[in-house]
Amino acid sequence: MKNPGNKPRAGAVRKGRKGPQVGSGGQGRQALEGRKPTPKAEDRPYHPAGKRKAAAERYEAAGGKKKVGSAAEGAGSRQARSPGAARPAGAARPGTGGRAPKSSDESEMVTGRNSVLEALRAKIPATTLYMAARIEFDDRVKEILQLATSRGIPILEVMRPELDRLAGFDSVHQGVALKVPPYEYAHPMELLDKVISRGQVPLLVALDGITDPRNLGAIIRSVAAFGGHGVIVPQRRSVGLTASAWKTSAGAAARTPVAMAANLNQTIKDYKQRGVFVLGLDGGGDVSLPQLQLAKEPVLIVVGSEGKGLSRLVTENCDAVVSIPINSGTESLNAGIAASVTLYQISTLRAAK
Repeated sequence: MKNPGNKPRAGAVRKGRKGPQVGSGGQGRQALEGRKPTPKAEDRPYHPAGKRKAAAERYEAAGGKKKVGSAAEGAGSRQARSPGAARPAGAARPGTGGRAPKSSDESEMVTGRNSVLEALRAKIPATTLYMAARIEFDDRVKEILQLATSRGIPILEVMRPELDRLAGFDSVHQGVALKVPPYEYAHPMELLDKVISRGQVPLLVALDGITDPRNLGAIIRSVAAFGGHGVIVPQRRSVGLTASAWKTSAGAAARTPVAMAANLNQTIKDYKQRGVFVLGLDGGGDVSLPQLQLAKEPVLIVVGSEGKGLSRLVTENCDAVVSIPINSGTESLNAGIAASVTLYQISTLRAAK
């Protein structure tokens, strides 16, 4: 009788003769050959360059014109386009480090009769004009209708509650609103080159940390009023040209180019290399505005936020920090007002013989 404890386990029987190994049949051959060449950036759908190429193809297929310099020519290439012009949805803004809109429709509503009229006069691309039912006609409304009709812009008559919703309930639309594509920012260096090519002495304003769109609109309006040539806003931690800024500028945004800098400090250094003097505005500045000696030179005025003022790096890169003399009873000036006073003083000094 065999001992049950010596019984071998099922499946544990060792074969007495080693047979031939079964091969993979070539299934692992591709892994042994190594990886294939990496596709180009524009051929990868998940890459930003691939997304820009796909957006450009969709835009061209929809009947739009092909952009100067496609996505296949390399991301980040600056394109010569007029400030304020429309760009295809999904395309990156030049000079913004390749940042693209978050959604396919980021249209803005320009509201108010003056703002809408100036936008139409400047031939800003527009898709729809909304007008309130039973609107009171004046000379501005008549010209708005005439310009929109001549350009073939669709005109929709809506009830005031619907227009309030479209324009924003906190917006004073005065019965008219114009839907425009996202603003096309200029490149800071292209903006400077354009001013110099016209034989003018550059006078520009840069914003450092200003987040209130009403301040941006007021500064744009002052730049247009006192002979300035443009405004520069940083890509981060700063306000962009929104509908509120359009409204506050009272139409001046249609005539004054706005550039976006990927890095404000680097833009300041590039401007200084081109012979532009950078003046920072600060209440504790060491140069009083009436004694400013650089007014007739190429100038870039940097305006800081009302709370923190100029950042440390921007202050270090300024050629001079200018203060505006005010009565001791007033703590400080609004950023828009400070820029207006400085622009007026510089324009006055330049006009003096």
